[in-house]
Amino acid sequence: MTPQQALEKYFGYNEFRPHQLEAINTILAGDDALIIMPTGGGKSLIFQIPAVIQDGLAIVVSPLISLMKDQVDALVSNGIHAAFVNSAQTSADKKKVLDDLYDGRTKLLYVAPETLLTRNFNELLNRLNISFFAIDEAHCISSWGHDFRPEYGQLSILKDKFPNKPIVALTATADRITQADIVKLLKIKDNRFISSFDRPNLSLTVAPAQKRLQVIDDFIAERPGSSGIIYTLSRKMSENLSTKLNARGYNTAFYHAQMEPSERARIQEEFINDRIPIICATIAFGMGIDKSNVRWVMHYNLPKNIEGFYQQIGRAGRDGLPSDTVLFYTYGDLELLQKFAMDSGQPEIQLEKLKRMQQYAEATTCRRKILLSYFNEQLEDNCGNCDVCKNPPKTVDGTELAQKALSAIIRTQEQISASMTIDILRGSGRKEIYELGYQDIKTYGAGRELSHFQWQQYLMQMLHHGLFDIDYQDHHKLKVTPYGKKILFGEKKLELVKIGSFQDLQKAQKPKAVVSKKQHKESKLFDKLRELRSEIAQENGVPAYIIFSDKSLRQMAEERPVSRDEMMKISGVGEHKYLQYGRQFSLIINEFNITEHNNEQSKIYGSTFLYTKKLLDEGLSIAEIAKKRHYSTMTIESHVARLYAEGEDVNVSSIISEEQLVELAVLLGELPYPVDSNLKKAFEHFKEEFSYAQLKIGGAHLERQKVKKTLF
Repeated sequence: MTPQQALEKYFGYNEFRPHQLEAINTILAGDDALIIMPTGGGKSLIFQIPAVIQDGLAIVVSPLISLMKDQVDALVSNGIHAAFVNSAQTSADKKKVLDDLYDGRTKLLYVAPETLLTRNFNELLNRLNISFFAIDEAHCISSWGHDFRPEYGQLSILKDKFPNKPIVALTATADRITQADIVKLLKIKDNRFISSFDRPNLSLTVAPAQKRLQVIDDFIAERPGSSGIIYTLSRKMSENLSTKLNARGYNTAFYHAQMEPSERARIQEEFINDRIPIICATIAFGMGIDKSNVRWVMHYNLPKNIEGFYQQIGRAGRDGLPSDTVLFYTYGDLELLQKFAMDSGQPEIQLEKLKRMQQYAEATTCRRKILLSYFNEQLEDNCGNCDVCKNPPKTVDGTELAQKALSAIIRTQEQISASMTIDILRGSGRKEIYELGYQDIKTYGAGRELSHFQWQQYLMQMLHHGLFDIDYQDHHKLKVTPYGKKILFGEKKLELVKIGSFQDLQKAQKPKAVVSKKQHKESKLFDKLRELRSEIAQENGVPAYIIFSDKSLRQMAEERPVSRDEMMKISGVGEHKYLQYGRQFSLIINEFNITEHNNEQSKIYGSTFLYTKKLLDEGLSIAEIAKKRHYSTMTIESHVARLYAEGEDVNVSSIISEEQLVELAVLLGELPYPVDSNLKKAFEHFKEEFSYAQLKIGGAHLERQKVKKTLF
């Protein structure tokens, strides 16, 4: 089997993404590889396809139990024999896994690094026919990585024990230093496959942190039922935010490392299975999430580095559908993270990483360009899908504003923080200002015309331009730089991005949803397909997205496949999945098509009966009308009978002959009850000799005869 055949048969895709096939062929040739691809970029296929094609067993090292289970469920759903071993399994489960391993049925085995390094597992490895090793989340091996895990560091023994077996290391986020560290520590050949870090389906927005809760409330309200993650800096913050959102009527849960492992596992399971749509969490949440239909990710606070930020926003839109990311940015968060960086074991590195994060948050040009440049990738054109591109900022001469702020700092002997600077400029009457005599300096109240929010935004820009530094060792006091003094004394001019009111900024950032009639119909069918998917997922005990992704369902709703060939053209529908679920989804689509068709015709012709009459008038037979309208001939006959009964001029000879009609009218006239309201009774009386349609036509004919006698 070729990689292309495996891609189509098991995964339902027609084309490889950039670098996938090249990396797969490297593994098949027996070489090592380092794969750097964004979350949702198709890393897993790079080791899953060689595992299926080759003889033997692929060992996949994965950091979390939930991640193993997710990937194994997805593989089994695609018809691939995979398994995992971990400490949470029962003895019976482990025995079943071992039996399958010894029988050679299993193609991929997922293990945690701790398990892999045990003596018992090493003995097991020596008895198995191993094809290669895959190390997922490989950045965990490097102390330079943002999620270093000591147990990963011991994986270097794999090359010592199995020198002839390829090792493929995979990660979504690793800068050049981390990449080099992975290659060195794993002792693998330096074959790097680096895909574009661009995720164009993700919108990028940075918003001020003022009134965060209301902004989040409005955001979620515009996306009912959608799944999302809100990252916070602290345990307490995640709990408080979840409580506040629940009080507003949303179904959320919190997640952090201090919770009991069983409770964390429960929350994660509820989220994966769409029973809890929103999680408020610290960065402890997410690595084990392979959920493809997360529609948005928010950062309640500024992240400490771009690697972590990029990995976290990458958990949205893994299915390729449009998804939103929002980062709330405040000066207070920046100060706090700078303190954390100073207290870390690598202050210079951590401060530099934070500075790059700050540059992203304060960008006045395309944010995607700044994000991608961090990963040494250039974007030629503006992305058009970030807040800066959608609402390009206007600049103003900010020299005078800067001079006011710098003057306040200098006149207080550089003994004030940013918060005190704003209070002086706005003429605050707080007690501390009067105790220190700051109300007497020349710039006291010189910036009353601007709100606290506007001054905060302007000060962040001034910091970014290098007009002053923050002395973290001395209570975050501001110190004017030589460049700042040139601005202060009029030697240089300064351009700043114009900051309007907070309300103006909110309006500019609020997305406008325009839904066409076509999209509305697709949405209705999509909802029906989601309901079916949810039922099947519950029956099988797996997350809904493992049955079919949202992307697959969206494509079904748009293209409406009803035959096997049509369904197999849908992205993500392989042979195994079609045989398991495809027919059920085709049935829902077919029923929707019929209902929609009849509703449309009812709007055009007044009723479904009049549409049948129109087709009769066009010369179509009852059988042809039934086929065209996706009805049985019996249903169309009932339409004709009703039309005849209501006095319409329709030909009923194909249902009942003239002789039968005359005879039936006589027989019905002898009954002691009206036929029209007793059709079932008459049907049974004549021992099913006449159909319901014939009885209805006969009754109508009898009534017409009575009318004629009355008139003449």
